[in-house]
Amino acid sequence: MNWEQLLSLRRQGDTNKRLRKEQDETRLGFEVDYDRIIFSSAFRSLQDKTQVIPLSKTSFVHTRLTHSLEVSVVGRSLGRVVGKRVLEKHPHLSTIHGYRFNDFGAIVAAASLSHDIGNPPFGHSGEKAIGEYFATGKGKKYKDSLTPKQYQDLIDFEGNANGFKILTESRKGIEGGLRLSYATLGAFMKYPKGSLPKKPTNHIAHKKFGYFQNESAFFTEVAQEVGLIARQIENEITYSRHPLAFLVEAADDICYTIIDFEDGINLGLIEEEYALEYLINLVKTTINTSKYNSLITTADRLSYLRALAINTLIQEAASMFIKYESEILAGTFDTALIDKSRYQAQINDIIKISIAKIYQSQEVVEKEIAGYEILATLLDRYCTAMDRFNLRQASNYDTLILKAEGNNFDYKNDDLYSRLISISNYVASLTDGNALLKFQKIRGLQV
Repeated sequence: MNWEQLLSLRRQGDTNKRLRKEQDETRLGFEVDYDRIIFSSAFRSLQDKTQVIPLSKTSFVHTRLTHSLEVSVVGRSLGRVVGKRVLEKHPHLSTIHGYRFNDFGAIVAAASLSHDIGNPPFGHSGEKAIGEYFATGKGKKYKDSLTPKQYQDLIDFEGNANGFKILTESRKGIEGGLRLSYATLGAFMKYPKGSLPKKPTNHIAHKKFGYFQNESAFFTEVAQEVGLIARQIENEITYSRHPLAFLVEAADDICYTIIDFEDGINLGLIEEEYALEYLINLVKTTINTSKYNSLITTADRLSYLRALAINTLIQEAASMFIKYESEILAGTFDTALIDKSRYQAQINDIIKISIAKIYQSQEVVEKEIAGYEILATLLDRYCTAMDRFNLRQASNYDTLILKAEGNNFDYKNDDLYSRLISISNYVASLTDGNALLKFQKIRGLQV
């Protein structure tokens, strides 16, 4: 892979190449990407989607929206630090093509901003709820009518693939979705493969999948435009990661490691003094002891340690990227940047505490259970109404369901897979509160 190709400014529908040296410096194409994402309705809906604590109304807890904004800030810093060093190593990118270190920051910030845009309500349990409806619930009946790849898309419903669909899907009057630059889309594509083969290797890029079958052609177009390396595994084409996708992943890893932990402390799920010790272990080589000891409240001490920890991990991740740049460009680097960090032991300690005290807390478990019931009910009502409509057997109730929701998904499509993925995309687009409200109305609990 080469940086000039990886930093492509092309957008869907372009007929001519966009050159960096011809860009308007007051509003670069990569910065336009950020603006388009932040003004999109899909991004705004993240304000009512779970990050850690589902349906939580406390002001302490992060939503997907605040989490995404924070990841974009960390991603921007990571991109700028790395960009400066990359341009020093490859000066022709600047002198001949006109790239600046801020370009790297803008790309990573935009991709980071959108990294959760396809996530369903109720956190990762939302993905599992949709998948299990088709794998073990009533949706299993569709298996024999779908190809293996189509069925795998549904039973392993993936927020990253849904995000790619949201960012790129053409709708009536809106060609190419948000029409982001291919560089930003490449950085967004953390898992550049289809749903099959499932986890064919231990490479970090094969952990999940990045596109649904309906988006395979455009996914391939983006991958080829930015020069991702194609490899055949189990008779299927997979691609190497865009190098900047490693920075998007690192920004996300840094934020959920540190900030989820902070949420747990603020919620009282993790003992304060115990938790502060873990953060101090992470930053003990950079902490200003006198400044720390001068802080009176736990909140101030926690804020100081959080900022210091994030900055420490930004510098560490950037160093790891530059150290392994040749392997990353060759597509042979196969792990997350943070996993190569000298702070891995401290990070793992923090994550273990978060799993035990936050992710498996009674409040989270109980509300995830509710999420399963809510999403399964919505999927079943919509799929049943869709089936009966296409069999010309729709009841009055089915007709009412489709009248209320039919504009939100493509229940008339001749292709069964397209109908099912459209319903799944719609359910995934709902916020936590919106999904709950629709569930209550369907159950007759609210009118």
